[in-house]
Amino acid sequence: MIQRLSVPLLALLSAAFMHAQPQATIYGDIIGKGGRPKLAVTDFKGAGAAAAFMSTFNGTLFSDLQKSGLFDMASKSYYPTAQPQSPNDFHPPGGAEIAPEWSGPPVNASHLAFGYAADQGGTFVLYGYLFDLHQSTIQGAQALAKRYFETMNDDGARKGAHEFANDIIAFFGGGSLTGTKIYFVSNRGGSEEMWVMDYDGSNQHQLSHNRGINIMPAVSPDGSLVAFTSYRHGRPQIDILETAGGRLRTFLNPDASVNANPAFSPDGRFLYFASSLAGPEQIYRSTITGGGLTRISHSKAVETEPKVNPKNPNQLVFVSGRTGPEQVFMMNSDGLDVERLTDGTGEASNPCWHPDGQHILFSWTRGYAKGDWNVFLMDVASRRYDQLTHSEGRNENPVWAPDGRHLVFGSNRSGSYQIWTMLADGTALTRLTNLGQNKQPVWSK
Repeated sequence: MIQRLSVPLLALLSAAFMHAQPQATIYGDIIGKGGRPKLAVTDFKGAGAAAAFMSTFNGTLFSDLQKSGLFDMASKSYYPTAQPQSPNDFHPPGGAEIAPEWSGPPVNASHLAFGYAADQGGTFVLYGYLFDLHQSTIQGAQALAKRYFETMNDDGARKGAHEFANDIIAFFGGGSLTGTKIYFVSNRGGSEEMWVMDYDGSNQHQLSHNRGINIMPAVSPDGSLVAFTSYRHGRPQIDILETAGGRLRTFLNPDASVNANPAFSPDGRFLYFASSLAGPEQIYRSTITGGGLTRISHSKAVETEPKVNPKNPNQLVFVSGRTGPEQVFMMNSDGLDVERLTDGTGEASNPCWHPDGQHILFSWTRGYAKGDWNVFLMDVASRRYDQLTHSEGRNENPVWAPDGRHLVFGSNRSGSYQIWTMLADGTALTRLTNLGQNKQPVWSK
């Protein structure tokens, strides 16, 4: 005899089932997990003097493409023994696809990146190709065919790999990180100074030289200025440096014991920051020279870390203790319509807008003992969030890359504070720094 469930019990089980279903992730909306092309990347060979630098080239190319998050990378263990170096190496069998040994099992690639390098008069010349393997002719398959001219050394090979990888990424609609910089705080020289490096951790060098404490950098939208909190005055005040040469710009700090946590407006004309000018730290706005000072927030609690929505300059996120432990809030640029974004549990700080103006990153101790910070991603409209780091030390100051798919943050997961990058889903984790203690990164165009 079949027993029928009562209507109330059926409804209860249905609700439990619905609750148990996996929720759509926020990061899935950002990096687009579904329908990624499956990319195979051959090991390029080099002729003449170029041969000595192919290990650097091949490692860099594969790493760049893998970390882009745009591709399902085909495992090299399944590659055919014969790997093409030029289009002349293809001999289409006359079937529906140009190279079934690559597009069929076990590789199952949809696209193939291949090529070679040569020594031409002491110049490292790279020939790079991208083929769509679902085409039946060489002409139809060829999606990219470019030459790159670089210096004959590891740096040149690495640069050529970056440029070819970026062209492939751009072909599939991804943003390039070439030329972007990461500014950060490092004590490797004996004091906490402003440093800068390329997006992959190369070319690290010191920017400020005041032998004081310098923290919490912010970079102008055009990348020409870096503002930060400096203790070279004996108390926390705001300094602004030109990124091209490190020249100190004039900024008129309010006559307050604390002026800190600067952030630029999307047009680069204004600076938002926290100041104790009228008591507990509040949010203020001025021009980038310090003129036109305007108070934005009016609370009895400390309010700091203002960040302006890149798509809506009338909207700010900030950190406040107005409801207890510090939380992330949002308000208009006139200080009205204040809303709390985090739910009041734990402590939350370090908000950063996504380039789309709809999502934020922030650090939160939710669900952990005080002091155990993790990186979270929130959809501002729905308040839904994803946790991106899990029980791996303190993970703080997350900031988006210009491509909106990667982020940089500081963490002590390795035993010391260092700078790390990853994709918006928490994968492709990469450590960029090693010397000294390094923290509070910001990624700039």
